[in-house]
Order: sequence, then C-alpha cells, then structure tokens
Amino acid sequence: MSEPSVLVPSVLTEENGTARSLILNRPKSINAIDHEMVTEMAERLHTWAADDTVDAVILSGAGERGLCAGGDIVAIHRDAAALSGNADSTDVDAEQSPSAKFWFDEYRLNATISGYPKKYVAIMDGIVMGGGVGVSAHGDVRVVTDRTKLAMPEVGIGFVPDVGGTHLLSRVPDGLGTYAGLTAGHLRGADAIAMGLADHFVPAESLSAFIAAVGDVGVDAAVAEYAVAAPASELAEGRDWIAEAFAADTVSEIIERCRAVGTPASDKAADTIAAKSPTALAVTLRSLREAAGDATLEDTLIREYRVSLRCLLHPDMAEGIRAQVIDKDRNPKWASYSDDAVDAFFAPLPHDLTFED
Repeated sequence: MSEPSVLVPSVLTEENGTARSLILNRPKSINAIDHEMVTEMAERLHTWAADDTVDAVILSGAGERGLCAGGDIVAIHRDAAALSGNADSTDVDAEQSPSAKFWFDEYRLNATISGYPKKYVAIMDGIVMGGGVGVSAHGDVRVVTDRTKLAMPEVGIGFVPDVGGTHLLSRVPDGLGTYAGLTAGHLRGADAIAMGLADHFVPAESLSAFIAAVGDVGVDAAVAEYAVAAPASELAEGRDWIAEAFAADTVSEIIERCRAVGTPASDKAADTIAAKSPTALAVTLRSLREAAGDATLEDTLIREYRVSLRCLLHPDMAEGIRAQVIDKDRNPKWASYSDDAVDAFFAPLPHDLTFED
C-alpha cells in the first residue's frame, strides 16, 4: 500500500527567540510565490504586528537556490494567453482574472512590508527576482550575500517591473536603476548594496548564525557581528556612461547612446535592450520616470496594477512567457509598437488597487 501524500505548507513559520521566521517553501520552483503564499504571509505579518513578544520578522527561502524566483509565471501565462487572444477585450475583469486577484493582494502585501511596525529582515540570498524583490527589498533590513543574484527581468517576457519595483529602481541614482529595469540583468549582492537596494552584506556561510543571532541578541547586534564590507560593485564602476546613456528620453535614444560609448559593456547593454519587447520597454521607461515623482510607494503600486493588467491584454506578455518559459525557444515575436498602445497602459481602471480593508 502506498503511503498517503503529505501536504507541505508553501510558507513555513518558526519561533526564534524574539524573532519570527517566514520561510518560503517551494524549493523546486525556487520558491516562486503564488496567491496562497501571499495570503499566508499577510495573515502572519498582521498577527505578529500586534504581538508584543515579537521584535522582528525574518524572511528567507527554503533550499539552496534562492529566496524567490518571482511569481508563478506559468499560471500568469494561462491568463495572458486567454485574454490577449480575445479581440473583444477592452479591459481586464479583475473579479474574473486569477492574475488580477493575485496582484491585488500581492501589491497590498508589498505596501504592508514597506510600512511594517517591527524590524523586517529579508535574507536576499541566491536568486531574488520579480516578486521576490517585492517581498524583500521593501523591508528595512535587507541582507545580501556572495550568492545573491537579484533582477527585475520582466521586460524579457513582455511584462513591466511591478511589486513596487519601479518605485525602487526610479530612486537609484546615476541611471543604474533604469539600466537594471531595461536590461533585466542580474545584480550581485555588491551591486544591490551600491544601488541602495540592500543594506548589509553577510557571507552566505554566516547566514544560519546571523538568523539565530537576530532572535537571541536583536537585529542591530546581529548585523554588527556578522555583516562585512561588500565587495566593489562592477556595475557601479560604469556609472558615468550609464548616467549619460540612460538619461535619454526614449528607449531608442538610450540604445543609440549606449552604442556611441563603444565599450563591450555598453554594446552588450544596447544589444540586450534591443532584443526585448519594444512596448514593454517603452512602458517601463515611462513607469520609471513617473514613479520618480511619486510621494508614496502606494502611488506607484496603483500605477503598476493598471500597467500589469493591461499587460495581460497585450500579446507580448503571452508571447514572451511562451518563448522563455513554455516552449523555451528564446525567439519571441514581438508585436508592432505604437505610442497610442503605450498610453493605454496607464489609464485608470474601473476598479483600481486600494489599500483599505
């Protein structure tokens, strides 16, 4: 007789002295975050916020590969494929779209993390992408390691940085945030520190001891004992040409300026950007420029929610996920670009994102 299957929670919790741990527990998918996980995290954070015995919350990921590879992209593809293939669709019905429901609660979780009343310690070890950035980089104690590979890779699948990513990237000086958003490249831990996307560098071999120390002696003492100076950031070394190239008003001009620099790094950046969805790139650039003027993260998340839902309707998202994740031919056929199509991404929704319960 076969053994009955055991349902393993996708989010684990642990007591650690005066701290509580949230552990994303889908290691086979690099802890890709889904709606159930978002709901569980939000409930736990709400409970611990009112618990006077809890001083800090520690977020980490199960397994050796990383904190979180982003959202459940296969599920989102199903939604995008159905909606983008409907010629009669003029907007997304948020009550009928699983992706819309997921993003609604996910973005609210991002806002909760940003304003959390307890210390929120994010262990940004290994792969930290997309939704993984959203549940970590809005915290007030962000720890990277020598294994960190952080990215907002959305433009590569015809999507646009979300989960407050445009808020974060728009505030990185010298065009480095715009560079990261348009190239979708991986950032090392040292890059994240240099860009202000992380606060402390702890060697991966010290993480277990650091996490234990947070519960034993508190966050500040644990940081003082285990954090070390970050290595030099290779990306930051190119800040001069990046600042000049990525200050341009359009994606095409950014590509031209990169090519004019004429270095291997700038040529690679130009080639990388040119291969992405033209529409997603233009929407991303505009999103970043508008987010730079937002007073709050919530303002940015409202815009990102509009943009994300409109991405479901645009054919590039379904096609980009198909090429990169489903068929893996790495040869997307992007739709033709128009300024009018870009404007439509930013129009108010019939039911915009809200933050009231």
